[in-house]
Amino acid sequence: MPAGPSPAERARRLMRACDRAALATAQRTADGPADVDSPADAAGWPYPSLVLVALDQDGSPLLLLSTLADHTRNLLADDRVGLLFDGTAGLERPLTGARLSVLGRATRSDDPAHRARYLRRHPDAALYAGFADFAIYRVSVERAHLVAGFGRIHWLSAAELDFPGAAPALAAAEADLIGRLNAEGYGSRLAPSANGAADGWSVTGVDPEGCDLRRGGYVARVDFEQRIQDPESAKLALHLLAGPQDGSGPTGDATSGIATAGETEGPDGPRHQGR
Repeated sequence: MPAGPSPAERARRLMRACDRAALATAQRTADGPADVDSPADAAGWPYPSLVLVALDQDGSPLLLLSTLADHTRNLLADDRVGLLFDGTAGLERPLTGARLSVLGRATRSDDPAHRARYLRRHPDAALYAGFADFAIYRVSVERAHLVAGFGRIHWLSAAELDFPGAAPALAAAEADLIGRLNAEGYGSRLAPSANGAADGWSVTGVDPEGCDLRRGGYVARVDFEQRIQDPESAKLALHLLAGPQDGSGPTGDATSGIATAGETEGPDGPRHQGR
């Protein structure tokens, strides 16, 4: 029997599959009497909140945050943050599922590529992303704690997580590649049947380790068997996963490449849950 994915690969796959996370920041010290939103006796306490997340080509989490929000004002005072990626949704026994706690530092990014990648992942965010108080923040990961089920617990440094290096050719061509993939119906060809009809899915991102899909409020992930560095290799890998357009070959959900945010290894093998 072939060996399963390594802890680092499990961690990266879980991060890539999730479109949201719990964000933990350190509650800031009140900035004078005008800062009525920060109670003096709450300073230093962990402050958890829910955020939507996308991942950059290199695996760095990207967040779209408003400076009016407490979590943003907290991280501007202390850039250390935690992100919890939850892969337990829909499981009968949630504690058998995977979850990953990521520790890193969040800094504002004005890179247009980061904004574009986030908005492809979360198209509805375009309604407010242009407001003056919103900006993209990139989290530089320093370490992570993976719980992949009972007894499968691992601390991983950034180096051990083994994020992919820069793939400038793929990043530069990503938007055009996504347009071509969607024009050729790849979203529906790769879609997981466990989430209902395959129609209506679209490709929202392609990175060295796979591609992201969305249909309304559902997201799914297709993982490549090996890393790629350019759009031609990505197209070939996706073609092999999707099968021919006439439906005579294997579809995406028949491969080992499909994963969603709620996937985990249960006693009966992989489980797939939509999110």
